[in-house]
Amino acid sequence: MAAAAGIPDTQPDFIEVGADAGTRKIAVRARAGAGPGLFWLSGFNSDMQGTKALALDAWAAEQGRACVRFDYSGHGMSGGAFIDGTIGRWLQESTAVFDRFCDGPQIVIGSSMGGWMALLLAREIARRRGTSRASLAGLVLIAPAPDFTEELMWKGFSPEVRKEIETEGVWLRPSQYGEPYPITRALIEEGRNHLLLGRAIEVGCPVRILQGAQDPDVPWQHAFALAHRLPSDDVVLTMIQDGDHRLSRPQDIARIIAAVKEFFPAPLPLWQVADERSGEKP
Repeated sequence: MAAAAGIPDTQPDFIEVGADAGTRKIAVRARAGAGPGLFWLSGFNSDMQGTKALALDAWAAEQGRACVRFDYSGHGMSGGAFIDGTIGRWLQESTAVFDRFCDGPQIVIGSSMGGWMALLLAREIARRRGTSRASLAGLVLIAPAPDFTEELMWKGFSPEVRKEIETEGVWLRPSQYGEPYPITRALIEEGRNHLLLGRAIEVGCPVRILQGAQDPDVPWQHAFALAHRLPSDDVVLTMIQDGDHRLSRPQDIARIIAAVKEFFPAPLPLWQVADERSGEKP
């Protein structure tokens, strides 16, 4: 898919994440610009060339804002096999890209599984207590799916599917978006190391959640459960009554950009601008 609005797409860089036999080559597109920067986290089986990612990157280019997006291993232009992916593996890649390409305040935008990644990344940054060169200005979570491997997959699978995953190690799940994709025992079991919804989630920054009421993949109740686990006072959940899971329509993109803009510093009033320039109020 071409870059939106006629704005040239950035060429990908590649970094290696992991060690020895577990090394993966990760494709990253980083656009230089002013802060706060935008950091995009895609969903499960999605990549950085999706409608929302491209629209945000084009908007960032128009505004002169920095924007970083990348493909998890087994996705898009990155190396590795999708079937080898786990939440911990993709979190390691997300953290590596954030550390390598981001500087100063960042607005982290996560879609579906990317919402889970954003929360895990925020928790990791909070644990570092300001030792990173990049920080969080806010999170924008689009149909966020924390704990989806357990809550939205495993608990909803039939006994037959569970047995196939346990005995064969993998099950090919049908998809309304394309070819069936593998759900592995490793994905389910390793995902349990990263579950968040059983306790308060400290992210250390404001959060905006956008959720479609007609979402067949991540029910709106899941977004409510997440909101209740975020102790920050500055958490806003927006329910889009006719919205689906993708939230990629023009009106949805406009809502996402509006949420991102909430985290930009407010412009100075005219009298203060004049005061700073001349030392006197007009």
